Formats: sequence, structure tokens, C-alpha cells
Amino acid sequence: MILWFTMVQIVVALAAGLFCLIAGFAGRRPSDYTVGSLLLVEVLLIAQVVIAIIAPFAGNPPTGDLLEFWVYLIAAVLLPIGGIAWALLERGRWSTVVLGVVAISLAIMLWRMQTIWTLPAA
Repeated sequence: MILWFTMVQIVVALAAGLFCLIAGFAGRRPSDYTVGSLLLVEVLLIAQVVIAIIAPFAGNPPTGDLLEFWVYLIAAVLLPIGGIAWALLERGRWSTVVLGVVAISLAIMLWRMQTIWTLPAA
């Protein structure tokens, strides 16, 4: 995995999460910008899925627990889809907070996936 690509995802997810949390606690409904920022993370995750599938064939296999990596990857793809769908249907103040929590959880999962991919198993 390319380190800078994952770092961009983590920064975008953290920024989106903080933006959504601040907007949610300020009483704002999710705007197209907050939902769009998580959609951007989702597009980057789909690219990461493709990279994760292709990387072992290119001689870059994960060095950590493969099962944990794929569980995080699948959860990281499905979590934003569920959060975005719920926020679009609900369009309430708390749906913005949910988007923020989803984005921050996503950033943590991305960091863990990067750790699994790059650090040798103990």
C-alpha cells in the first residue's frame, strides 16, 4: 500500500469527522459538503480495495494478520455507506453527529489497516 495514499484518506476522514461533529453539535443538519466529504473518503476506500487486491500480485503482500486487514477493509467500506444513507434519509442534527463518528472511526480503521500492511508481524 502506498503510505501517502492512506495518510490522505486518514486526514480527509479526520477533517470530515471533525467538521461533521462541530456542525452537529452546533445544531446544523448535514449539508451536501459534510455528506460529500464522506463520499470522497468512500471513493478513496474503493480505490484502496482495488489496490489491496492487486498489491499481492505485484509482490507487496501484507505483513500482518490478513484476516484482520480484510475485516477492517470491509467494515471501512460498509460503515460510511450506512452512515451516509442514514444521514440522507434522516437529515437531522444527530445524523450529522453520526457522520462525524463514522468518519473518525473510519480514520482509526484506516490507520490500523496501514499498520497491518506495512509493519512486520511480531
